[in-house]
Amino acid sequence: MALQNSRIAFIGSGVMAEAMINGLLKQGQVTAGQIVCSDPHAPRGEELVRRYGLEFTTDNIAAADRADVLVLSIKPQVLPDVMPGLRRVAHKASFVFSILAGVRIQTLSSGLANPSVVRAMPNTPAQIGQGITVWTATPEVPVAQRDQAKTLLGAMGEEIYVEDEKYLDMATALSGSGPAYVFLVMEALIDAGVHMGFSRRDAEHLVLQTMAGSVEYAKQSGLHPAQLRNQVTSPGGTSAEALYQLEKGGLRTVLSKGIYAAYRKSMLLGGGKGEKNAKDEDEE
Repeated sequence: MALQNSRIAFIGSGVMAEAMINGLLKQGQVTAGQIVCSDPHAPRGEELVRRYGLEFTTDNIAAADRADVLVLSIKPQVLPDVMPGLRRVAHKASFVFSILAGVRIQTLSSGLANPSVVRAMPNTPAQIGQGITVWTATPEVPVAQRDQAKTLLGAMGEEIYVEDEKYLDMATALSGSGPAYVFLVMEALIDAGVHMGFSRRDAEHLVLQTMAGSVEYAKQSGLHPAQLRNQVTSPGGTSAEALYQLEKGGLRTVLSKGIYAAYRKSMLLGGGKGEKNAKDEDEE
């Protein structure tokens, strides 16, 4: 067990931190006694203590001081306020594990005086153990600690390792923000069902099961989505008519533009060239 006897400190106790904690405990990878969480909101900590029996403090430095694994699960915008204090103790951790969107490895390693950094981009289905995370690590993170990182990620679902940090911005746009796109499509389909005359309850049931079944069928079949689409698109039929209107309305283009906009925003948040790219594209 990669995390056996390791003390894990979560700086920030939001939903993604809880997703990891819940998954680790359910899988038996750690015990509650190995986990300490910090958060400025004491009621949130008390809730986690009741649920999991872990240790909680409102003091980030106290939480991080004896940590073998230091997990950053705060909001990215509060990092500048939190980092100076953590810097005093973060160097003691075997590695820093960050799920902060848009925050570069260099910012973390220099700001926390710890060169061993794992940066990851999970998504919200991690809350039920069905997420997928893209991650990378600095060369200073040894094999044993990479195995520990994979164990943390496995608590949330599946994981993909990438060599280059640039793929984290892409993952932020595609899979990190991806559930929002899926939920929007769900909402649109449900509203269409209500417009035709279904009750909202029945429309929701039809749409949710159709999407869940379609995803599972796609995974089991191993076929390309275009092949699967062709299976349900008879010449001159109802699906063909619907798809014609969706293509005519530019569905693919709108989705692509939206995802690329999220990618540019992620680069911009991390101090990259997202803003310049956005201006260049707008001028085209």
